[in-house]
Amino acid sequence: MEIKLTINGDSKKFEVDPSTRLIDLLRSAGYQGVKKGCDEGHCGSCTVLLDGQPILSCIKFAAQADGAEITTIEGMGTVNDPHPLQQSFVDKGAVQCGFCIPGMILSSKSLLETHPDPTEDEIKRGLDGNYCRCTGYVKQIEAVQSAAQKMRGGI
Repeated sequence: MEIKLTINGDSKKFEVDPSTRLIDLLRSAGYQGVKKGCDEGHCGSCTVLLDGQPILSCIKFAAQADGAEITTIEGMGTVNDPHPLQQSFVDKGAVQCGFCIPGMILSSKSLLETHPDPTEDEIKRGLDGNYCRCTGYVKQIEAVQSAAQKMRGGI
């Protein structure tokens, strides 16, 4: 079946089997920032934004996203021009192995679009479902707080 997606602002058409998962389609199309973790919808490593909302791409069929706008980490910024969230994660030391970070950054982006000045509890809820085995989440929370301030025009 043919589906149409807008991925990171680019319109694309794909021929997919009805059983193709979104994560597999994205990775085969070159979006390697979408990570395969648990493959069961528990870890958050496969998080992408679907029409601005964080979803777990390992438990979503590609056909279910037909007509949607998808944002992957590749659509957030570049090495030379990182998104404030990406830069804050680096500046605050919130990146260790990096496996979970794309999902965390995308979940944080969605959070900050609806809550530009989130409380610590709101950040924790926004990151809920994104598991990190390297840290205790303190640095990621600090990174989101810092990015929120920068995005509001602060320091």
